[in-house]
Amino acid sequence: MRLTDFEALSFDCYGTLIDWEAGIAAVLGPWARSHGLTVDDETLLAAYADHEAREEADDPRALYPDILARTMVALGREFGVEVTPGEAQRLATSVPDWPAFADSHDALISLGTRFALIVLSNVDRESFAGSNRRLAVTFDVVLTAQDIGSYKPSARNFAALLREAGRLGIGEGRLLHVAQSLFHDHVPAKNAGLPTVWINRRHDRPGWGATPAPPLDVSPDWEFPSLAAFAAAVAEDLDG
Repeated sequence: MRLTDFEALSFDCYGTLIDWEAGIAAVLGPWARSHGLTVDDETLLAAYADHEAREEADDPRALYPDILARTMVALGREFGVEVTPGEAQRLATSVPDWPAFADSHDALISLGTRFALIVLSNVDRESFAGSNRRLAVTFDVVLTAQDIGSYKPSARNFAALLREAGRLGIGEGRLLHVAQSLFHDHVPAKNAGLPTVWINRRHDRPGWGATPAPPLDVSPDWEFPSLAAFAAAVAEDLDG
């Protein structure tokens, strides 16, 4: 396969286009310090990953702000700190404040000249709209957990993605999924028969951060340390 063999790219947003770990840590770090907890951001993110995934699996139709609020309460229980409604709400409403990665806008604009751009995201429509103001990109299709009624890594989300690709007239085998999370995206995308690109934003850090470890080994078809590197490889493939 060549990168230019595809007609459309589907993207995970949070962790791939939006720096959700920075956004989450900006809420959890001050909360932990205010309660005298001596835990670093990586410890908080790892705990967050487990609780968020559990909340999404337990209540797949819940809106993402509610998932975040419940995750915050669960974190408090784990660390022995009572979480106030205001503290839970602070995380629940924080998504629009999460920063975009510095390369996201320019890379998406470049890629959009060659491919249809689709988002497959584990949030609600309102939260994504806040993030897209930071990305400043027009996507051809946006699919959220709210639209589908489940959260990745559910196979339902990737079935919905494939249906939407068919509706757009994307040829079979011409959709490439681009994501950071092996747990949320690469394992279920591969199970759905999709080729994948791993944007390994954590290539220079150990651990899995705000995502759980993948439940099994998975081999993405390509790996890049950033979206800019991926866009550059596409441009090089076109020139070749």
